[in-house]
Amino acid sequence: MATLEKIRSKSVFLIVIIGLALLAFIVGDALTNSRNLFGDHTTVAKVGDAKIDIHEYQAKREELNRRLEDARRQNPQQFANFDTQVLAQMAVEELLTNKLLDNGADRLGLHTSGDQLRYYVLENPVNTEDLQNIMRQLQSAGINVGTPAQAYEVIFKPTANGLTEAQAEPFKRAWLAMEQKTAQMVKRNTYAGLVAGTVQANDLDRKALYNDFVQTRNVSLAYRPYGQLDEKKYPVSDSEVLEAYNKEKNRFRVTEPTKEASVIAVSIRPSDADRAAAANLAKKTVAALRDSAATLPADVRKEGVVLTRHQLRAADLPAGAVKNYVLNAPKDSVSIVSESLAGFTVVKMGKRRAEVDSIQINIVNVAGTALPSKVLARLNAGLSADSIASVFPADSVMAQTNMWIPLFTADGATNAIEPAMMDSLDNAAGRYTILTTTPQGAMIGKVVKKNAPVEVYEYEEAAYALNPSTATVAEARNKLEKYLAENNTPEKFIANAQKEGYVIIPTAITPSVPAIPSYQGYWPESRKVARWVVVDAKAGDVSGIFENKDAAAPVLYAAAVSAAYDDFVPVSNKEVKEMLTQQVRREKAGKALVAEYKKNAKSVADVAKNMGVEPQNYEAFRFGRNGIVMPGEAMGRINGTPADKKLYVISDDGGVYGYVVTGTQTQDFPYNAQSYDRQYQQMVKTDFPAMLRGAKSVKNNTYKFEGGE
Repeated sequence: MATLEKIRSKSVFLIVIIGLALLAFIVGDALTNSRNLFGDHTTVAKVGDAKIDIHEYQAKREELNRRLEDARRQNPQQFANFDTQVLAQMAVEELLTNKLLDNGADRLGLHTSGDQLRYYVLENPVNTEDLQNIMRQLQSAGINVGTPAQAYEVIFKPTANGLTEAQAEPFKRAWLAMEQKTAQMVKRNTYAGLVAGTVQANDLDRKALYNDFVQTRNVSLAYRPYGQLDEKKYPVSDSEVLEAYNKEKNRFRVTEPTKEASVIAVSIRPSDADRAAAANLAKKTVAALRDSAATLPADVRKEGVVLTRHQLRAADLPAGAVKNYVLNAPKDSVSIVSESLAGFTVVKMGKRRAEVDSIQINIVNVAGTALPSKVLARLNAGLSADSIASVFPADSVMAQTNMWIPLFTADGATNAIEPAMMDSLDNAAGRYTILTTTPQGAMIGKVVKKNAPVEVYEYEEAAYALNPSTATVAEARNKLEKYLAENNTPEKFIANAQKEGYVIIPTAITPSVPAIPSYQGYWPESRKVARWVVVDAKAGDVSGIFENKDAAAPVLYAAAVSAAYDDFVPVSNKEVKEMLTQQVRREKAGKALVAEYKKNAKSVADVAKNMGVEPQNYEAFRFGRNGIVMPGEAMGRINGTPADKKLYVISDDGGVYGYVVTGTQTQDFPYNAQSYDRQYQQMVKTDFPAMLRGAKSVKNNTYKFEGGE
């Protein structure tokens, strides 16, 4: 019995161990499968044999973020509203393009020669970012270099330029890495030039463009557009639409897996209650500023009112209501100077005073403890500050003369000079005085010139931005939650939106779409919605609520997926079906109307009469260069018709034409090959990334590496 109990207890123990191992295997397999859904679990994107690894992608994202930060510092206005949602796709596109260029260059055996490398590093740098970084690092180390050649000389001949080999070593490593990157860039540029150069006009292309311009016709023309065609008169069956679809199926090919999504975006605005509360808060702020000059009470600040104290010149006052009030209001007056849907501004007027806004000074720094008094005496005796180094030891004195110091800028008082120093300068009455003294030396200064005093205005500005309250946001969320609960299929989601006050945004989402498109770019923080569509959703799914949590402009999102496909947009697609239906209807109408308008017609005038329009006569009718007949079948037919004075009645996608070509002529224009090269390039509109990809499709797994809501 004891032995049996031991066996039983061990069996239980083994079952537990086996169970845990099995669970670990299942969980591990599930995780592995989820990572490998698109293939290699570290591959962010690929096209053919060109792959982007997660580490490359992350490095590129960091680089793009750094570039954006630099751009915002240099041009804050231009890049203030840059949508960072596009950075992921920018990273993928740049990396894939570079991979394809590298692969193509390697297949051709391209390399960068030493002479090329020298030219593109020292004479005409292409890797300017890395090169400038090296030069900045040298300058930060106290090594003054102005050109790439000087930097190279210092780094690779350090002892001749005051450096040790050890000091130069980090710069050498950075330089060699920069050269390697430059060589790769030159190789890519060479291959890119070769690829782009394959799309060039030949002599026949140029001559055809030239002939289209110089060869003209005289045409008598009657035209009647289709307008709104009667669906009952020209019915279109599903089988006819399908036939048209099959004929032109390649027009509807997609290059990536695509899902048809319908999105609701609820932009939440302050409610009536929010605006009423803001109006009361404005009155409360006015009362608080009247009672106190020190600060706003805690309950007002808690509501989001921000108090700022200003000391500004008249020219620096912000244009508008604030400036008008400050220029004219009496001291200690308080008023609401602006109140709108965006919030309010309350101003409390302070003092007006005349202030010097900039001064010109001389500064002399003197080393030691005994020398400053001697230098001060000589300066006040008439010695020029510029000559100080010729009288006293040059390593003990340094002068900076005629420096303009701004005491006020557009942002207010600068505090560029400490108040104690300013008092010393004022009290010196135009003579030199000691401004500061330390054991190491002293600073001596004198006012050379003062600008005329200007009016400076002191005032306090209390500003409040009116945002939707948490109650308003919660109300909008509750309404949308109720809608989703009652409309949990794409059909209901779309059909019932309008009566609930929602607008449906139809959009086709692929793995390369950065976010949900809007009229101005992309909806804010809607990338999470696109990710749900791409990664989590199946046809027939309706999402939960996603939220852009920007307090100033909160947006709630929900989405429904109607269809998914990865080769062709199906004929069931609403837009495709509608487009083909109209196309078939126009074709039917064209045939019927051609027969109707040419009946008993002997001339263009007869056709025009049947159409109910006036005939027109045109001279010098050119192919592709007239405002009468748009590019299409009709224009080609007219320009290909000889001057046989026969009556033709034809139709195309736009309407019905009756015409007679009465004459042809060749215009006297000189032939310019370069001009027609440019025209050819404009007409072809080369898609360079598509040329690099060829027939290969892009597999973009970016969203798989991002978290959800």
